[in-house]
Amino acid sequence: MEIKLCTEKDIQAVGRFYDVVVKHLTETINYPKWTYKEYPSEKSVRAMTEAGCQFMCIENDEVVGAFVFNDDPQGAYENADWSRELLKGEYMVCHALATSVSCRGKGVGGKMIEFCIEYAESRGYKAIRLDVVPDNYPAKKLYEKYGFEYRGDVDLKRGIKEIPEFSMYELNW
Repeated sequence: MEIKLCTEKDIQAVGRFYDVVVKHLTETINYPKWTYKEYPSEKSVRAMTEAGCQFMCIENDEVVGAFVFNDDPQGAYENADWSRELLKGEYMVCHALATSVSCRGKGVGGKMIEFCIEYAESRGYKAIRLDVVPDNYPAKKLYEKYGFEYRGDVDLKRGIKEIPEFSMYELNW
C-alpha cells in the first residue's frame, strides 16, 4: 500500500473513487452526509490537488483511500474547547478521509491515520485536529482507536443547515 500526494494525472481516478464511495453511502448510511458529485468530488479533488494537500492511497494500481491533509480548518475551529491553545498553522487538519467499499475493515483507514500522524510530526506540527459529523460513528471509532480525544460538539459557522454542529477531535504530541 502506498500513500502519496495526488498529481494532475491522478485527479480523475480519485474523483471517481470518491463518486463510488459517496454513491454507496447515499444508498446505505451516509454517515458523513456527503453529497454525490458535489463533495467530495472531482472538483474538490482538483482544487485540493492544486493546493498540494490531496492524498491518495494505492494498492495494486487501485485507489483504495483518499483524504485531504493541510493546516486549514475550513471553519471556526477556535470555537472548540481544545486541551491546549495552538495557533492556526501549528496543527494539521484531516478532511474527507474515505476508504473504498471493498476495503472496509482491512486497515486502510488506519494506515492513512498513521501516515497523517507521521507526516505532521515530521514537519514540526504540534497536533492534528479534525471534525466529524456527530453521528458518524465509524469515523469516531477509527479516530479514537488512534488516540484522538473528543473535545465536544461545536458550530463551525460553515452554514450547512443539515449539520449545525460537528464533533471535534484532537491528537497532541
